[in-house]
Amino acid sequence: MVIPKRSVFFISDGTGITAETLGLSLLAHFDGVAFRQVRLPFIDSREKAQEALARIDMAEAEDGQRAILMLTLVSTEIRAMFEGCGALTLDLFGTFTSQIAAELSLQPAAFIGMSRRTANNEYRERIEAINYTLAHDDGITDSGLQDADVILVGVSRSGKTPTSLYLAMHFGIRVANYPIIPEDLERMELPGRLREYRNKLFGLSIEPERLSLIRNERLPNSQYAALDNCRKEIQLARQLMRSEDIHWLDSTSRSVEEIAAMILQQMNLKAALMPYGSA
Repeated sequence: MVIPKRSVFFISDGTGITAETLGLSLLAHFDGVAFRQVRLPFIDSREKAQEALARIDMAEAEDGQRAILMLTLVSTEIRAMFEGCGALTLDLFGTFTSQIAAELSLQPAAFIGMSRRTANNEYRERIEAINYTLAHDDGITDSGLQDADVILVGVSRSGKTPTSLYLAMHFGIRVANYPIIPEDLERMELPGRLREYRNKLFGLSIEPERLSLIRNERLPNSQYAALDNCRKEIQLARQLMRSEDIHWLDSTSRSVEEIAAMILQQMNLKAALMPYGSA
């Protein structure tokens, strides 16, 4: 069976991260097509637009089908160049801003890089959250836990560190994370001073088979990675989290984005920043 190929271009007068993030979320709904993804940032002149159009023409000739363009462009002139090229063109901002403008009886601001107008403050807050999270990774210290927005717990390699960094980088959330080690499981007690911050705790679990695969990449053929050991740790860790009334979820088949969203919702956390990304 031949899987059809379609080229998708994320085109922006900024970094293109917003266009790509939203565009990929839309494409995720469609299986059975091999999407070739191309991000074209900083398309802020007719000359750059012409170069981009030439790339689109080449891709369409290779695919044998028209390309899909996802735009976040302020300039109506440059946007019209793409809208007239024959590709499927989706104006990701215009689709929504026109409706909001009508509802509010206001005209939207139209300038390149508008999502960066509060960049300085957001940058500082984001860096502070990242620094806090790195300083409190993997139970490095008990100091400053009162400043954490959330404290993640779970057995080793259950996804705590990538989730912590994602929350810090994208939402400005200060995250500490602590491993639940075999000694904690033998005592059926939370590590360190975590009991003092029970209202901030959130647990991550994982299926034993997946955990064993991950641990074998780090320490092949070890007791640490053995499936029986992983099963025992996961069973006891879930028992501990239930007994301590800690909210938890299974990270096995979930992306870090989905895990982060569920933590924000279940812990009733408000993002300190808009999600990371510029037009």
